[in-house]
Amino acid sequence: MSEVFCDYARYYDLLYKDKDYIGEAAYIHGLIQKYRSGAKTVLNLGCGTGRHDACFEKLGYQVAGVDLSETMLIEARKREILNKLEFFQGDIRSVDLGRKFDAVISLFHVISYQTTSDDLLAAFWTANKHLKDAGIFIFDFWHGEGVLNDPPSVRIKHLEDKLVRIVREAEPVVHRERNVIDVNYRIMVTDKKSGRNSALMETHAMRYFFLADLESLLSKTGFLIKNSFQWMSDKPLLSAWYGLIVAVKKDGQSGII
Repeated sequence: MSEVFCDYARYYDLLYKDKDYIGEAAYIHGLIQKYRSGAKTVLNLGCGTGRHDACFEKLGYQVAGVDLSETMLIEARKREILNKLEFFQGDIRSVDLGRKFDAVISLFHVISYQTTSDDLLAAFWTANKHLKDAGIFIFDFWHGEGVLNDPPSVRIKHLEDKLVRIVREAEPVVHRERNVIDVNYRIMVTDKKSGRNSALMETHAMRYFFLADLESLLSKTGFLIKNSFQWMSDKPLLSAWYGLIVAVKKDGQSGII
């Protein structure tokens, strides 16, 4: 995944400047306090540039973020606050901070980047070993029922700031035999000062999941699903594209693959 985000990360915050990080953090905060009342510490697996983490810090949490992309972490570390917010480079399938948290979260479809069951099991074990007893694990994902009912299509996005204009085209290729979508990104960048154009292309392989499969894999890694929702909602998952799972670490269930 470090290679996946090597170039894309340079424009990440601009590409998602309209994303409601404050609202999303408030939503997750509500779930954390509902299922782990009094929680104070959070580990974010796949933190990106740290925008969610800064919101959680303002909500009163001690936050640690992990990401594989050093380019992302350069931006994230600009948000660091002494003793309240910190970032680490690491692979969510294997990282070990040697600490335990009240809650582990993984947002913005990071779990869907785990395209094999072995990858997913390893990521779930990482969450398990970083949780205190009865700690909670919250993550969002691409939901198979939604993907099959409303297949992805080509999308084009136009963005700009003081320095650049960007046109991003996302072309999906669905591999149903593996429950994977290759999202082929083509990003055209115009430097406003020089007028020079450049392009970058990346493919992001994303897996969509069905609830029964997630339940089985979570159980194997010491978790019990407490609830599932449509993203940013308290509605049942049903056929929504974007889902969210709240899982709790079972008593005495810890270990490493």
